[in-house]
Amino acid sequence: MLAWFDANGRDLPWRRTHDPYAILVSEVMLQQTQVERVIPRYCEWLERWPTVEALAATPIAGIIRAWQGLGYNRRGVNLHRAAQHVAEHGWPEDLTELPGVGPYTAAAVSSFAFGRPTLPVDTNVRRVQERTGHDFSPVAGQALMDLGATVCLARIPRCGVCPLAAGCASRGRRYEPLRKQSRFEGSFRQRRAGTLRLVSAAKQPLAELDAEAVDSLARDGLVEVEDGVVGLPREATIRA
Repeated sequence: MLAWFDANGRDLPWRRTHDPYAILVSEVMLQQTQVERVIPRYCEWLERWPTVEALAATPIAGIIRAWQGLGYNRRGVNLHRAAQHVAEHGWPEDLTELPGVGPYTAAAVSSFAFGRPTLPVDTNVRRVQERTGHDFSPVAGQALMDLGATVCLARIPRCGVCPLAAGCASRGRRYEPLRKQSRFEGSFRQRRAGTLRLVSAAKQPLAELDAEAVDSLARDGLVEVEDGVVGLPREATIRA
């Protein structure tokens, strides 16, 4: 499999660095967002904020505006809070202490940035594990991710080109389509996104906005309401 990865692995910009900040940015952006959408935004982000200190020093309003279009804007807020924590205290031994960092993201940064013997198990890695019935070494992490993303596909695996096919108990199987995410068009997520775009462009009177969306955004720390006017939060309102 590692030989297959050497010949077929994806050339992704976050694989060219061991900087924990850069890898954290990629992992947060990749949560529920396709790789193709993330690549240009990741490069733009690091050009604008090349270090964790640069990001930490930026007012949160700028972060929220820069995150527009990536979806799940709370991720950008948590990334900013994590950068502030690291800038002040350094990288914690337990990375799940950082805002928005769960077990998978912690394992990915630990492995790819710090070289710790940890296998990050995302959806693709778990699929390969379950279908083959094998355990894998942490050195196979990125190879497993690419195998699951490009060969061991969710519905119709490409078993004919899989380097693990000879020993795979699931070879040749087909799978039912996964449950699709609820439609964005007409959803409450769309209402939230539209409201946040308006507020990102300029402060808005609360009376002219979707009050339910504003309330939800405010709970997530993405907007604040003051004297009937809705704007992006001031840095002091979300500092950890």
